[in-house]
Amino acid sequence: MLTSILAKSTCAACKFCCSFRRQSLWETPIFDEETMKKLQELYPSAKFRPAGNSGHSYTFDISDAYKTQDPEEEALCPFLDPNHGCALPPELKPFDCKIWPLRAVQHSEPDNSKKLAVALTPTCPAINKVPLERVRELAESGLGQQILDYAASHPDIIKESSEFLSNIIYK
Repeated sequence: MLTSILAKSTCAACKFCCSFRRQSLWETPIFDEETMKKLQELYPSAKFRPAGNSGHSYTFDISDAYKTQDPEEEALCPFLDPNHGCALPPELKPFDCKIWPLRAVQHSEPDNSKKLAVALTPTCPAINKVPLERVRELAESGLGQQILDYAASHPDIIKESSEFLSNIIYK
């Protein structure tokens, strides 16, 4: 979805978005129940846990992958092939991963009402080399609305706007 501004080879070499510190487990991708069941068949060793409030969403459970109590320690996505990147077939790749480093967020408007928006995650090393205007243009070319539409029907992927997720690029 972002190949016009991020090369797949750049992302595959980096893998930053495929590792999670204990303090960033809120960023693990969300799977719907049907996808989770298919993944359990393909990857019997993968563990999942409920995620979100709908009762129909899941994320992988990597709690046993941490070796220390250090909040900065990172654990890898169980579907990451260290040599080739994401091992998931495209049809099973979570939407969260397809749109990284963009996120659907609940954004507070000046009148304090909440509105869905698309924010740019500041931690992606590759996106920080892309002019912000190009990222906005991509969002405005249809991707932003696609993200908002998906989020409206899959509310568990929506993150709360925060200082970290404050760079709103589309609403």
